[in-house]
Amino acid sequence: MKRIALLAAGLALAGTANAAQKLGEVQAQRSPEQVYGAVCGYCHGKNVGPVIRGRALPASAVEYIVRHGQNAMPAFRPTEVSPAELKALAAWVEMSSADPKEKGQ
Repeated sequence: MKRIALLAAGLALAGTANAAQKLGEVQAQRSPEQVYGAVCGYCHGKNVGPVIRGRALPASAVEYIVRHGQNAMPAFRPTEVSPAELKALAAWVEMSSADPKEKGQ
């Protein structure tokens, strides 16, 4: 009976170690379009937040606001949008054309 308990405890620890390994793995960088669709587009362009595409917003301003938040917009941590993703996203937003389907406040 003790052997079964020890085996079960060992398996539980191995499962925990495996889960911790997965938490620490580096995720592939998403494209700016993917980040916008998954993170930004939920509010921007859907009458929740202002439209940001097609406004030539400076990339540096986009980066600052994403990290620090502004008004009702929360700040996004590097674990949510990596530094590399944010840099690419900010440049993409700055150069983007307006999307006629998007509406904002």
